[in-house]
Amino acid sequence: MASHCRARSLLSVNSSTYFIGELLLEICSPGRFVQYDERGGRRIDRVGGLLGCEPVDESARYGDRVAIPEPYSIEHIPFAERHGHSRQLLWLWLAANLTIADYALGFLPVALGLPIVPALLALALGNILGGLVLAWSAAMGPAAGYPQMFIGRRAFGRVGGYIPAALNWLSTAGWFTVNTILGSFAVQLLLPAVPFPVAAAGLVVIQTLLVIYGHNLIQAFERYMAAILGVLFAIGAVIALTHGSAISAWQPKPVGSTLALFAIVLAASFSYIMSWSPYASDYSRYLPEITSRSYIAIYVFAGAAVASFLTEVVGMLVAIIAPGASSSIAALKIAMGGFGVLAVVAVILGATTANVLNLYSNTISAKVLDVRLPRWQLAILGGALGFVVALVGYQNFTQNYANFLIVLDYWIMPWLAVVLLDFYVFRHREPMGFSQAVPVNWNGLLAWVIGLGVSLFFISEQLQVFGVKAHGPFAAWFGDADFGYFVGFLTAGLVYIVLNRRLARPSDAIVEG
Repeated sequence: MASHCRARSLLSVNSSTYFIGELLLEICSPGRFVQYDERGGRRIDRVGGLLGCEPVDESARYGDRVAIPEPYSIEHIPFAERHGHSRQLLWLWLAANLTIADYALGFLPVALGLPIVPALLALALGNILGGLVLAWSAAMGPAAGYPQMFIGRRAFGRVGGYIPAALNWLSTAGWFTVNTILGSFAVQLLLPAVPFPVAAAGLVVIQTLLVIYGHNLIQAFERYMAAILGVLFAIGAVIALTHGSAISAWQPKPVGSTLALFAIVLAASFSYIMSWSPYASDYSRYLPEITSRSYIAIYVFAGAAVASFLTEVVGMLVAIIAPGASSSIAALKIAMGGFGVLAVVAVILGATTANVLNLYSNTISAKVLDVRLPRWQLAILGGALGFVVALVGYQNFTQNYANFLIVLDYWIMPWLAVVLLDFYVFRHREPMGFSQAVPVNWNGLLAWVIGLGVSLFFISEQLQVFGVKAHGPFAAWFGDADFGYFVGFLTAGLVYIVLNRRLARPSDAIVEG
C-alpha cells in the first residue's frame, strides 16, 4: 500500500540527484517516491536511502479527494497533504471572473460616455495591474502553507490581524449577499413564477454545500464551470460583435474629459480584480511547497485578468446594443436574442462561482478572528446570514450597498503593500513566523493605518454611501479620477520599508524542524 512521509533529508545513492531539506515524497514501493516538480506536477524517481521518515496514515489523508469534507481551515497544510498542479488556478480564477460583477462593470464606460478605444485600453490596463497584484498574492500560498489572511499575521501580529480579518469578513459577506440578490433576479427573469425567497434559498443552499466540502470540491466545481462559462461567454461575445452597425453608430456623450474618464474606468477595473487578493492563497496553499511562484503567478494572472477583461468587454458592448433595458441582466437577454436564455443561465452560474469563493474565504476570515466554531458551521451561518440580508434588502436594492462595499475595499491595497513586502522583500516566510506571530506587530499596523488614511484624501468614488459622498479633498488633482488605491499602496509600502529597513535577512529558506 502506498504511504506518505515527510523527509528531513534525502540522499540518492545513484549519484544522479541529491536532495537536501524538506520535500514531500509519496512512497509507491520500497525505494521509490514521487517528487513534485516546480510546476506542481509529479515525476517518479528511484532512490537508495530515506532518512527521518515519518509515516502518514493513508486512510486519514484528505489528499485530492472531493467526496469528503475538508478537515483544515487555517492550520498549516502538512507536506503529505500537498497536491495538485499550478494550472488548476487558471481554471479557478477564470471561472471566478466570468461573472455578473465583471459584466456589469462593463456598463461603466458607456454610462460615462468614454469612447470605445480608450475604454478598451482602460479596461485592459486595469485588469493587467490588478491581475499582477492578485497573481503575486496567490504565489505566497505553497511556501507559507496558510490562507491569505493568516499569512498577514506575520506582518500585523495575531491581534493586529483581527482588523483586516474583520474587514475581509464583512466584505466577503457583503459580496455574497449582493451576488445572491443578482443571481436570484436572474432566476426570476428566466422563471417569473419563482418567488425571490425560493430562488435565493436554492442558490444559497448549493453554494453552502460546496463550501462545507471545501477546497477540493471547490477546485473541481470551478474547473468545470470555467469550461461551461467560457463557452457561454465566448458565444455571447460573438453574438455581441454581430451588432457591428449599432456599435459603430454609437455616439458617446462624455461626462468629463477623456483622460479623467479613462482614469476612472482604469481604477474601477483594477479595484475589482485586486479585491480578490485577500483570498488568493486560500486556493494555492495545498500545492506542493516547491511549486514555482512564477508558474502560479502566470496561471492566476491569465485566468483572472483575461476572464475579467473579456467579460467587461461583453458588458460594454451589451450596454451599447441595448441602452433602454431595465437592468444589465435584462439588457443581456435582449442583446443575445435567441441565445438570451443561455446568457442569463451564464449569469446565474457566474454568480455561483464567485459566491463559492466569497463564502469559503468568509469562513477563513472568521477563523483568523479566532472564532472557535468549525469551518462547516461557519459556512452554514455565513450562508444563512447572506440569505436573510438578501431577503431584507432585495426589494429596495439600490447601488448604495454595492457602493459601500467598493469603498470598504480601500483597506485592501495598504494591507497588501505590507504583506507583499513582508513576504517578498523582508523574506519573513517561515511557517512558525505565521503561526506564532506576536500579538501586535506595530510596524505593519502603523504602515497600514497611515496608508489607508492618506488614500482617503484621494478617494473619488462619485457615489453616495448611505447619504455620504465618498470624495476626498485631493481627488480634483487628478481630474476626479480615483487614485486612492494606488496612493494607499505606495504610502503604506514606503512607511513599512522605513520602519523595517534594518530587518531584511538574506535567507529565504523555510525551515520547520
